[in-house]
This record gives sequence, structure tokens and C-alpha cells, in this order.
Amino acid sequence: MTAPSTYGLSTQAQNLQWLLTDLVEEVPGVNSVAVVSSDGLLLLSSDPGAGSAAESPKEPRTKGPRGASADLATIVSGLGSLTTGAAALMDGGSVKQTMVAMEHGSVFVMAISDGSLLGVHATPDCDMSVVAYHMALFVGRAGHVLTPEVRSELRQSMEKTP
Repeated sequence: MTAPSTYGLSTQAQNLQWLLTDLVEEVPGVNSVAVVSSDGLLLLSSDPGAGSAAESPKEPRTKGPRGASADLATIVSGLGSLTTGAAALMDGGSVKQTMVAMEHGSVFVMAISDGSLLGVHATPDCDMSVVAYHMALFVGRAGHVLTPEVRSELRQSMEKTP
């Protein structure tokens, strides 16, 4: 695996990239992952071209939004906004997780902190409970680290990526 460039990043930002890489590599059925800020900007991505986690060499991914980290970020942001609005209309409180099951895959969205979201695109045969469990672990570990300073640093690093 080619590790993402972490040169010049804070320890917190490097740890978040490591957690994302771990999620992609260790959870069967995960195609791609994106962390999106409350304003819809991509902070971290499993798309190797986006400067974050790289594909696992042991299991090359041929399906899913490869090279489309901005598309996954848009989907995650849109689903987050839609479900937050629906919850408000239904007096349902805050949205913890959203899951969309499709014929050829699934999309999961989970709240991290102060509006940031974790999105995962997975294969149709993934174990949804395993994906959700590992997403919850990521959220638990990343939530307190994703401060405004770290979000700003991650945004800047994503903008520098070719």
C-alpha cells in the first residue's frame, strides 16, 4: 500500500488518516469512505487520488465511486441534510445513522461531531452490522479529535492534493 502523504500534518490529522485507512482495509465490503464537514466539504477520503487512504493491495476494488471522492462527499452531505430535516419535521431528535440499501451496494452515513459526517459506500453483500460497528468505532475515536483547527488543516491538505 502506498501511504498517503502526512508530511506537515499535525498528529491529530495523521491519526484521523490512519483511522480511515484502517476502516477501509480492515472492514470487508467497504468500497470507499469520506469524512465531510458540516458545510459539505470533503475532509478525508479513501480515494488514493484525494490524498488520503489508499486502496488495499490485497483486494483491489473494481466497483464503487473510485476516483469520485467529491461525489461520495456530496451524497453524504445531501443525505445528512435530508435526514436532519426529516428528523426535525418528525420531532425525532438528532440523526445518529442513515443507511441506504441499493441493488448494487449500500451507503451508510453517521454523525461524527458538530455536523461532521462519516460516509461509507459498501458492497451489496457486506455485513451491515459489521460496517456500522466499525463506523461507530471510528466516530468514537475521531469525534473528540475533529476540532475546528484539525478540520481546517484537513481541508487545506485536500485542496493541495492533485
